[in-house]
Amino acid sequence: MDLPSHRARLACRAGDAGQTAGIAPGFVQGNLAILPERDAAAFHRFCQLNPKPCPIIGISEVGDPRIPALGIDLDIRTDLPRYRVWRDGVPVAEPLDIMEHWRDDLVAFVIGCSFSFEEALIADDIPIRHIECGVRVPMYRTNIACSPAGPFAGPMVVSMRPLRPADAIRAVQITSRFPSVHGAPVHLGLPQSIGIRDIARPDYGDPVPIHDDEIPVFWACGVTPQAVIAAARVPFAITHAPGLMLVTDLRNKNLAVL
Repeated sequence: MDLPSHRARLACRAGDAGQTAGIAPGFVQGNLAILPERDAAAFHRFCQLNPKPCPIIGISEVGDPRIPALGIDLDIRTDLPRYRVWRDGVPVAEPLDIMEHWRDDLVAFVIGCSFSFEEALIADDIPIRHIECGVRVPMYRTNIACSPAGPFAGPMVVSMRPLRPADAIRAVQITSRFPSVHGAPVHLGLPQSIGIRDIARPDYGDPVPIHDDEIPVFWACGVTPQAVIAAARVPFAITHAPGLMLVTDLRNKNLAVL
């Protein structure tokens, strides 16, 4: 087996990987949320109620760090570039692997990532600024409330890509074909109307320039669980570090509908 996706995971496993935008073209990337079994059912329900920011593409068995449907030789504990460990809703560490944090009661959720639809945008000659700049996509907490489930409630997080208006219209058409990786944008322009005070200061990721002939286009983002985990103050959780995803063996082309 010599898939680019597998090579990307091996690089993560060796501690030799950075941001994953543009890595292993053609393969689906995923956001990660890991919770104890006692919280997993409520979190699963939260994802079902909020499919735009939290489209599930894979779930592990309790205590099992592998999700065979997402990749051969895939290990949730080692195969992301960096993780974020949470205690009582506060991030306390960002390790390169979570071997020492893994427990027999943990359930891993892999959530669809906008990097999948970026490939379709690029194929249509729509520029992706954070890839051009070699940085992480900018992400923002909003005033858009998610539907609550158990202890999980809070704001939607969005990712932003600056586009010319004509490209923005085309991007809506293209990404609407990918509902399992966030689908069409949730907002265009006017960031203050969704609670973003300063577009130059993202809550996660890195800022990117917005040219005078462009508008910010916002998609629901799989970092939303991190905002919700913080709001719920669950005793223990693990997520990916924003912008540093799990590369799976699934193909982006197989996610398109219509």
